[in-house]
Amino acid sequence: MIPRLIYSALYLIALLFLLPFEYRKRPKEFRRRWLREKFGNFEKEEKTPPPQSPPCQGGSPQATRRGEEKGVVWIHAVSVGEVMAAIPLLKRLKERFPSANLIVSTITDTGQKIAFEKTPDNTKVIYLPFDLGFILKRALKNLQPSLFIAMETELWPNLFKAIKKQGIPVLIMNGRISDDSFKGYKKIKFFMKDVIGCVDLFGMQDSVYAQRIKALGAPEDKIKVLGNFKFDTKPSENIPEWTKLLARPVIVAGSTHRGEEDLIIAAFAKLKTEFPKLNLVIAPRHPERFKEVEELVKSKGLKYIKRSELKAESRAQSAEGRIIILDAMGELSSTYGACDIAIMGGSFITHGGQNLLEPAYWAKPVICGPHMENFPFVKEFYEKGAAIEVDESGLFNKLKELLQSPEKRDATGNKAKELYNEKAGAVERAIKEIEKFLN
Repeated sequence: MIPRLIYSALYLIALLFLLPFEYRKRPKEFRRRWLREKFGNFEKEEKTPPPQSPPCQGGSPQATRRGEEKGVVWIHAVSVGEVMAAIPLLKRLKERFPSANLIVSTITDTGQKIAFEKTPDNTKVIYLPFDLGFILKRALKNLQPSLFIAMETELWPNLFKAIKKQGIPVLIMNGRISDDSFKGYKKIKFFMKDVIGCVDLFGMQDSVYAQRIKALGAPEDKIKVLGNFKFDTKPSENIPEWTKLLARPVIVAGSTHRGEEDLIIAAFAKLKTEFPKLNLVIAPRHPERFKEVEELVKSKGLKYIKRSELKAESRAQSAEGRIIILDAMGELSSTYGACDIAIMGGSFITHGGQNLLEPAYWAKPVICGPHMENFPFVKEFYEKGAAIEVDESGLFNKLKELLQSPEKRDATGNKAKELYNEKAGAVERAIKEIEKFLN
């Protein structure tokens, strides 16, 4: 009880200081809705109809009868990566329970944008309310969920407690605990055990994460290894029309972070002496960096064009030999389908890497830097020749080697696709577990 009070007090103090900044940093068109929903208020016309069945008592699979005809399933996915991982689950839930009302909450604005674009029709998209009791009470009264699912071990102490007090089951799906998070959680294990005690099921990505959540106090009978939802994430089959303007070969550097573009652009500039038609597509991870990356490319004196300036219907327009800055959200996963080589952003700095499964889906060879800690399954990709690990000094040579050898590119890409297909099925396993709480 006391640790929770301390947490709430610290959270409130931080909120009082940060609220003006967080409000102002939102795009103007988002601000009013962001503020309203962060305090647990939702527009009347956006409200999900309350369930007609009696509320559940206790949160057990047998007791969860609330809204059996028209249940409300609330899925929390903090940002873009978690939203993308949740998409196949949301689609399968809609197929399995067509009368269910789906709610998706995010914290970031980019997560909101992707949720609005990619989730099934009639999904309610909201911002996650602040983690304070009086706000959460209001939010739960408005939303009336029958089941709450947090993606990738998003642990919110007051939210979990408030949901559990109402007898609503709390599930973790696609669960993972990074090395850094695990070290931090172990230091406050006495507090984490209370939070973890509110969870009815931990659906973890692999046995390593399962052991970590068990070490933090989760009962073994509540832990299931279900696999990684990202192996069930399928991008649009339609490769963007504008990519037809690209010359061959094409390198796509996806979800890059500050410090990586310099390295990748330098390698591109050297490669162009041997491959003059080479195209490089750079997709910065965060949209607020589009302008920064443009200025960087401009400072190098290299020809470039922004994705927003490319007109697919204009065959007179040429992107040959240029850098293309992908200044659009939601297109990267399908743009990989047009590349010859993919470079994983976030892996050449201590960020932990980005999702190599997106290019693997298209059977593309993937080059990763030394920091892919967020995706431990990458080790199997390396062992089976389905992805390639290099450091900064080796990036140019590896790119050159692959550009000179289409056979090696194809072999590596095909192995990536095979491994991708082998790992699929996590969402279907998760649905079977979720059914126990909805039926």
